[in-house]
Amino acid sequence: MVKIKENDPKPWTVLKSEYLFQRPWLTARRDHVRLPSGVEHPEFYILEYPNWVNVIAITKEKKFVMIRQYRHAIGETAFEMVAGVIDPEDKDPEMAARRELMEETGFGGGEWRLFSKFAPNTSAMTNCSYTYLATDVEYLGERHLEPTEDIVVYELEEAEVRELLETGEIKQALMAAPLWKYFALKK
Repeated sequence: MVKIKENDPKPWTVLKSEYLFQRPWLTARRDHVRLPSGVEHPEFYILEYPNWVNVIAITKEKKFVMIRQYRHAIGETAFEMVAGVIDPEDKDPEMAARRELMEETGFGGGEWRLFSKFAPNTSAMTNCSYTYLATDVEYLGERHLEPTEDIVVYELEEAEVRELLETGEIKQALMAAPLWKYFALKK
């Protein structure tokens, strides 16, 4: 285990905080902070996003349940894992992950475990992304897409998912990271 040094950086003091923009999916605030050295930074910007979940879903037949959807910010249709926001009515991240898998693909059941927890951008964003590994999932029934979702479901071989990672076809960093971890641990 790594031993933390005595001179490890200390937390900053927030002198003033002001919300600039507040919406359900994005909140921006400006903090005036003082560093332990005494230096003040009057305009440190923070983006508050809700926490979200990803699912590495693998069927009983060892196929990865993946999706493709258009992502407007990059102007591309891309392969992804099932993912979504943790809603207020979800009792925990796993419940949100199970709900998202069923809603987007119709798959469910199986064995579930928390596989990773990453922060998208620790310097400017407040949220975390929880990835669950769900094995032995099976098709249980109809999907329930939101009106803004246009998703195609794929069942891919492990080698195909690895190839998508190696060729950069999985664009979302918070999906690529847990998938790379999955393949690294398989060695």
